[in-house]
Amino acid sequence: SANAALAEAIKDTVASNDVVVYSKSWCPYCQRCKAALADMNVTPTVVELDELDDGAEIQAELLSLTGQRTVPNVFVKGAHLGGNDDTQRAISSGKLAQLL
Repeated sequence: SANAALAEAIKDTVASNDVVVYSKSWCPYCQRCKAALADMNVTPTVVELDELDDGAEIQAELLSLTGQRTVPNVFVKGAHLGGNDDTQRAISSGKLAQLL
């Protein structure tokens, strides 16, 4: 099915990159999250859902994979980290640096 293929594509992206941010280009929380990662000299793989034809489907698939509907939806080293608040907390606590 298309959803199975999307789920596989998401899992492949997440598995093959240290940090993945599923984002929307206009979203202020996404912009803050990407800026905070950049401040740590982390260059995430960014997927801008609003720029993809199947962005809504990917977002729906992320919801079923992670239980999270909102963006940014962040993965680190293959594991789901969460949204902007989770990412900012992981940065300030040092957890993100440990994971990387």
